[in-house]
Amino acid sequence: MSGADTLRLLFLASLWGLSFIFMRVAAPEFGPVPLIFVRMGLGTLLLLPLLLRGDYLRLIWQHRWPLLVVGLAANALPFSLLALATTRLEAGFTSLINASTPLFTALLGALLFATPILRQQYLGMALAFAGVAILSGDRLDFSAGGDGWFILAALGATLSYGFAGNYSRLHLSHLPVRVQAAGTSAGAAFLLVLPGLWFWPAGSLSLLAWGSALGLALLCTAAALLVYFGLLSSAGATAASTVTFLVPVSALLWGYLLLGETVTVQMWLGMAATLTGTAIATGALRQWRRLLRPG
Repeated sequence: MSGADTLRLLFLASLWGLSFIFMRVAAPEFGPVPLIFVRMGLGTLLLLPLLLRGDYLRLIWQHRWPLLVVGLAANALPFSLLALATTRLEAGFTSLINASTPLFTALLGALLFATPILRQQYLGMALAFAGVAILSGDRLDFSAGGDGWFILAALGATLSYGFAGNYSRLHLSHLPVRVQAAGTSAGAAFLLVLPGLWFWPAGSLSLLAWGSALGLALLCTAAALLVYFGLLSSAGATAASTVTFLVPVSALLWGYLLLGETVTVQMWLGMAATLTGTAIATGALRQWRRLLRPG
Protein backbone atom coordinates (compact mmCIF):
# COMPACT_ATOMS: atom_id res chain seq x y z
CA MET A 1 0.00 0.00 0.00
CA SER A 2 1.04 3.57 -0.58
CA GLY A 3 1.60 5.98 2.28
CA ALA A 4 -1.71 7.70 1.50
CA ASP A 5 -3.57 4.38 1.60
CA THR A 6 -1.96 3.52 4.93
CA LEU A 7 -3.18 6.83 6.35
CA ARG A 8 -6.69 6.14 4.99
CA LEU A 9 -6.63 2.72 6.61
CA LEU A 10 -5.58 4.07 10.00
CA PHE A 11 -8.12 6.89 9.80
CA LEU A 12 -10.91 4.44 8.92
CA ALA A 13 -9.96 2.16 11.83
CA SER A 14 -9.97 5.19 14.11
CA LEU A 15 -13.45 6.24 12.96
CA TRP A 16 -14.96 2.78 13.38
CA GLY A 17 -13.22 2.36 16.71
CA LEU A 18 -14.85 5.62 17.83
CA SER A 19 -18.28 4.17 17.08
CA PHE A 20 -18.02 1.97 20.18
CA ILE A 21 -17.19 5.03 22.28
CA PHE A 22 -20.15 6.98 20.92
CA MET A 23 -22.50 4.04 21.54
CA ARG A 24 -21.15 3.59 25.06
CA VAL A 25 -21.92 7.24 25.82
CA ALA A 26 -25.25 7.69 24.00
CA ALA A 27 -27.00 4.30 24.25
CA PRO A 28 -27.87 4.56 27.98
CA GLU A 29 -29.82 7.80 27.31
CA PHE A 30 -31.28 7.13 23.87
CA GLY A 31 -31.81 3.41 24.21
CA PRO A 32 -30.26 1.07 21.62
CA VAL A 33 -32.93 1.21 18.90
CA PRO A 34 -33.58 4.99 18.87
CA LEU A 35 -29.83 5.63 18.81
CA ILE A 36 -29.32 3.44 15.76
CA PHE A 37 -32.39 4.99 14.13
CA VAL A 38 -30.68 8.39 14.44
CA ARG A 39 -27.41 6.92 13.18
CA MET A 40 -28.89 5.30 10.09
CA GLY A 41 -31.39 8.05 9.34
CA LEU A 42 -28.86 10.88 9.34
CA GLY A 43 -26.18 8.70 7.78
CA THR A 44 -28.50 7.84 4.90
CA LEU A 45 -29.36 11.50 4.27
CA LEU A 46 -25.66 12.27 4.04
CA LEU A 47 -25.05 9.38 1.63
CA LEU A 48 -27.94 10.19 -0.73
CA PRO A 49 -25.84 12.57 -2.89
CA LEU A 50 -23.81 9.50 -3.90
CA LEU A 51 -26.87 8.22 -5.73
CA LEU A 52 -27.77 11.28 -7.81
CA ARG A 53 -27.77 9.29 -11.02
CA GLY A 54 -30.80 7.67 -12.60
CA ASP A 55 -29.09 4.33 -13.13
CA TYR A 56 -28.15 4.10 -9.44
CA LEU A 57 -31.72 4.79 -8.34
CA ARG A 58 -33.03 2.18 -10.77
CA LEU A 59 -30.59 -0.39 -9.36
CA ILE A 60 -31.78 0.31 -5.82
CA TRP A 61 -35.42 -0.13 -6.83
CA GLN A 62 -34.69 -3.33 -8.77
CA HIS A 63 -32.81 -4.82 -5.80
CA ARG A 64 -34.92 -3.32 -3.01
CA TRP A 65 -35.68 -6.63 -1.28
CA PRO A 66 -32.10 -7.91 -1.04
CA LEU A 67 -31.03 -4.39 0.04
CA LEU A 68 -33.65 -4.48 2.80
CA VAL A 69 -32.45 -7.90 3.96
CA VAL A 70 -28.84 -6.73 4.11
CA GLY A 71 -29.92 -3.42 5.64
CA LEU A 72 -31.51 -5.40 8.46
CA ALA A 73 -28.74 -7.98 8.87
CA ALA A 74 -25.71 -5.70 8.34
CA ASN A 75 -26.93 -2.47 9.94
CA ALA A 76 -30.21 -2.27 11.84
CA LEU A 77 -29.97 -5.50 13.84
CA PRO A 78 -26.22 -5.75 14.64
CA PHE A 79 -25.86 -2.04 15.38
CA SER A 80 -28.81 -2.23 17.78
CA LEU A 81 -27.38 -5.32 19.47
CA LEU A 82 -23.97 -3.67 19.84
CA ALA A 83 -25.60 -0.54 21.24
CA LEU A 84 -27.44 -2.74 23.74
CA ALA A 85 -24.16 -4.44 24.66
CA THR A 86 -22.44 -1.11 25.31
CA THR A 87 -25.08 -0.13 27.87
CA ARG A 88 -23.34 -2.67 30.09
CA LEU A 89 -19.98 -3.63 28.58
CA GLU A 90 -16.92 -1.45 28.07
CA ALA A 91 -16.51 -0.05 24.56
CA GLY A 92 -13.14 -1.76 24.05
CA PHE A 93 -14.41 -5.11 25.31
CA THR A 94 -17.44 -4.95 22.98
CA SER A 95 -15.18 -4.19 20.02
CA LEU A 96 -13.07 -7.26 20.80
CA ILE A 97 -16.15 -9.50 20.70
CA ASN A 98 -17.13 -7.82 17.43
CA ALA A 99 -13.69 -8.59 15.97
CA SER A 100 -14.77 -12.23 15.57
CA THR A 101 -17.17 -11.21 12.76
CA PRO A 102 -15.01 -12.67 9.92
CA LEU A 103 -14.90 -15.96 11.82
CA PHE A 104 -18.69 -16.20 11.97
CA THR A 105 -18.90 -15.13 8.33
CA ALA A 106 -16.78 -18.16 7.39
CA LEU A 107 -18.70 -20.46 9.72
CA LEU A 108 -22.16 -19.41 8.48
CA GLY A 109 -20.88 -19.57 4.92
CA ALA A 110 -20.12 -23.25 5.46
CA LEU A 111 -23.34 -24.02 7.33
CA LEU A 112 -25.86 -22.06 5.26
CA PHE A 113 -24.28 -21.08 1.96
CA ALA A 114 -22.30 -24.20 0.96
CA THR A 115 -18.97 -22.40 1.19
CA PRO A 116 -16.23 -25.01 1.80
CA ILE A 117 -13.92 -24.71 4.80
CA LEU A 118 -10.27 -25.47 4.12
CA ARG A 119 -8.25 -27.65 6.49
CA GLN A 120 -6.13 -24.81 7.88
CA GLN A 121 -9.28 -22.80 8.63
CA TYR A 122 -10.28 -25.23 11.38
CA LEU A 123 -7.15 -24.32 13.34
CA GLY A 124 -7.93 -20.63 12.90
CA MET A 125 -11.53 -21.07 14.04
CA ALA A 126 -10.48 -23.03 17.11
CA LEU A 127 -7.93 -20.36 18.04
CA ALA A 128 -10.43 -17.54 17.50
CA PHE A 129 -13.09 -19.27 19.59
CA ALA A 130 -10.48 -19.76 22.31
CA GLY A 131 -9.83 -16.02 22.17
CA VAL A 132 -13.53 -15.26 22.63
CA ALA A 133 -13.58 -17.69 25.56
CA ILE A 134 -10.56 -15.97 27.14
CA LEU A 135 -12.29 -12.62 26.78
CA SER A 136 -15.71 -13.54 28.09
CA GLY A 137 -15.50 -16.84 29.97
CA ASP A 138 -15.36 -15.34 33.44
CA ARG A 139 -18.06 -12.74 32.63
CA LEU A 140 -20.84 -15.04 31.40
CA ASP A 141 -23.04 -14.35 34.41
CA PHE A 142 -26.73 -14.45 33.47
CA SER A 143 -28.06 -13.50 36.89
CA ALA A 144 -29.48 -10.04 37.58
CA GLY A 145 -26.71 -7.48 37.10
CA GLY A 146 -24.48 -9.91 35.19
CA ASP A 147 -22.83 -9.42 31.81
CA GLY A 148 -23.94 -12.67 30.16
CA TRP A 149 -26.91 -11.43 28.12
CA PHE A 150 -24.98 -8.40 26.91
CA ILE A 151 -22.09 -10.57 25.74
CA LEU A 152 -24.62 -12.73 23.88
CA ALA A 153 -26.02 -9.56 22.30
CA ALA A 154 -22.54 -8.67 21.00
CA LEU A 155 -22.07 -12.23 19.68
CA GLY A 156 -25.52 -12.02 18.08
CA ALA A 157 -24.32 -8.94 16.20
CA THR A 158 -21.36 -10.89 14.79
CA LEU A 159 -23.69 -13.67 13.66
CA SER A 160 -25.91 -11.13 11.93
CA TYR A 161 -22.89 -9.60 10.21
CA GLY A 162 -21.80 -13.08 9.16
CA PHE A 163 -25.16 -13.81 7.53
CA ALA A 164 -25.20 -10.39 5.86
CA GLY A 165 -21.72 -10.86 4.40
CA ASN A 166 -22.61 -14.19 2.79
CA TYR A 167 -26.05 -13.06 1.60
CA SER A 168 -24.63 -9.85 0.15
CA ARG A 169 -21.92 -11.77 -1.69
CA LEU A 170 -24.57 -13.88 -3.41
CA HIS A 171 -27.19 -11.23 -4.16
CA LEU A 172 -25.54 -7.80 -4.22
CA SER A 173 -21.86 -8.20 -5.11
CA HIS A 174 -22.49 -7.21 -8.74
CA LEU A 175 -23.78 -3.76 -7.71
CA PRO A 176 -21.56 -0.66 -7.41
CA VAL A 177 -20.19 -0.29 -3.89
CA ARG A 178 -21.94 3.05 -3.35
CA VAL A 179 -25.28 1.51 -4.31
CA GLN A 180 -24.75 -1.29 -1.80
CA ALA A 181 -23.72 1.11 0.98
CA ALA A 182 -26.37 3.79 0.48
CA GLY A 183 -29.08 1.26 -0.40
CA THR A 184 -28.55 -0.90 2.66
CA SER A 185 -28.27 2.20 4.87
CA ALA A 186 -31.58 3.47 3.50
CA GLY A 187 -33.14 0.04 4.05
CA ALA A 188 -31.95 0.00 7.66
CA ALA A 189 -33.27 3.53 8.27
CA PHE A 190 -36.65 2.58 6.82
CA LEU A 191 -36.90 -0.53 9.01
CA LEU A 192 -35.98 1.47 12.12
CA VAL A 193 -38.54 4.28 11.74
CA LEU A 194 -41.39 2.65 13.66
CA PRO A 195 -39.35 0.91 16.42
CA GLY A 196 -37.11 3.98 16.74
CA LEU A 197 -40.08 6.29 17.33
CA TRP A 198 -41.90 3.72 19.50
CA PHE A 199 -38.97 3.39 21.92
CA TRP A 200 -37.95 7.06 21.78
CA PRO A 201 -37.01 8.18 25.31
CA ALA A 202 -39.60 10.23 27.17
CA GLY A 203 -37.12 12.47 28.99
CA SER A 204 -34.75 15.07 27.63
CA LEU A 205 -31.40 14.02 26.24
CA SER A 206 -28.08 15.58 27.18
CA LEU A 207 -25.91 17.48 24.71
CA LEU A 208 -23.24 14.81 25.19
CA ALA A 209 -25.67 12.08 24.12
CA TRP A 210 -26.79 14.09 21.08
CA GLY A 211 -23.18 14.86 20.18
CA SER A 212 -22.32 11.16 20.33
CA ALA A 213 -25.34 10.27 18.17
CA LEU A 214 -24.35 12.86 15.59
CA GLY A 215 -20.79 11.57 15.71
CA LEU A 216 -22.07 8.08 14.94
CA ALA A 217 -23.99 9.35 11.92
CA LEU A 218 -21.51 11.90 10.55
CA LEU A 219 -18.15 10.33 11.34
CA CYS A 220 -18.69 6.59 11.83
CA THR A 221 -21.29 6.11 9.08
CA ALA A 222 -21.15 8.71 6.29
CA ALA A 223 -17.52 9.85 6.54
CA ALA A 224 -16.20 6.34 7.27
CA LEU A 225 -17.96 4.89 4.23
CA LEU A 226 -16.52 7.60 2.01
CA VAL A 227 -13.02 6.81 3.31
CA TYR A 228 -13.72 3.11 2.80
CA PHE A 229 -14.78 3.72 -0.83
CA GLY A 230 -11.55 5.58 -1.48
CA LEU A 231 -9.47 2.83 0.10
CA LEU A 232 -11.26 0.15 -1.91
CA SER A 233 -10.72 1.93 -5.20
CA SER A 234 -7.09 2.81 -4.45
CA ALA A 235 -5.70 -0.21 -2.58
CA GLY A 236 -8.21 -3.00 -3.28
CA ALA A 237 -10.39 -5.26 -1.15
CA THR A 238 -7.53 -7.20 0.47
CA ALA A 239 -5.92 -4.08 1.87
CA ALA A 240 -9.27 -2.65 2.94
CA SER A 241 -10.11 -5.84 4.84
CA THR A 242 -7.16 -5.13 7.15
CA VAL A 243 -9.34 -2.57 8.94
CA THR A 244 -11.19 -5.44 10.65
CA PHE A 245 -8.05 -6.21 12.66
CA LEU A 246 -7.29 -2.58 13.53
CA VAL A 247 -10.72 -1.49 14.78
CA PRO A 248 -10.53 -3.28 18.17
CA VAL A 249 -7.08 -1.80 18.82
CA SER A 250 -8.49 1.62 17.97
CA ALA A 251 -11.51 1.11 20.23
CA LEU A 252 -9.32 -0.02 23.13
CA LEU A 253 -7.15 3.08 22.79
CA TRP A 254 -10.14 5.43 22.48
CA GLY A 255 -11.78 3.76 25.47
CA TYR A 256 -8.65 4.22 27.53
CA LEU A 257 -8.11 7.83 26.47
CA LEU A 258 -11.71 9.13 26.49
CA LEU A 259 -13.55 6.94 28.98
CA GLY A 260 -10.77 5.81 31.29
CA GLU A 261 -11.46 2.14 30.56
CA THR A 262 -8.97 -0.41 31.86
CA VAL A 263 -7.12 -2.61 29.37
CA THR A 264 -6.23 -5.86 31.14
CA VAL A 265 -3.74 -8.57 30.26
CA GLN A 266 -6.71 -10.90 29.75
CA MET A 267 -8.10 -8.55 27.11
CA TRP A 268 -4.77 -8.35 25.26
CA LEU A 269 -4.43 -12.16 25.30
CA GLY A 270 -8.00 -12.64 24.14
CA MET A 271 -7.55 -10.08 21.37
CA ALA A 272 -4.32 -11.70 20.19
CA ALA A 273 -5.90 -15.15 20.01
CA THR A 274 -9.11 -13.92 18.38
CA LEU A 275 -7.42 -11.79 15.72
CA THR A 276 -4.72 -14.38 14.92
CA GLY A 277 -7.29 -17.16 14.63
CA THR A 278 -9.58 -15.00 12.50
CA ALA A 279 -6.68 -14.07 10.21
CA ILE A 280 -5.87 -17.76 9.72
CA ALA A 281 -9.50 -18.81 9.27
CA THR A 282 -10.22 -16.14 6.66
CA GLY A 283 -6.93 -16.54 4.78
CA ALA A 284 -5.99 -12.95 5.58
CA LEU A 285 -2.39 -13.85 6.48
CA ARG A 286 -1.83 -15.42 3.09
CA GLN A 287 -3.41 -12.43 1.32
CA TRP A 288 -1.30 -9.94 3.26
CA ARG A 289 1.89 -11.80 2.34
CA ARG A 290 0.96 -11.54 -1.35
CA LEU A 291 0.01 -7.88 -0.91
CA LEU A 292 3.34 -6.98 0.74
CA ARG A 293 5.54 -9.10 -1.55
CA PRO A 294 7.90 -6.90 -3.58
CA GLY A 295 7.14 -6.60 -7.26
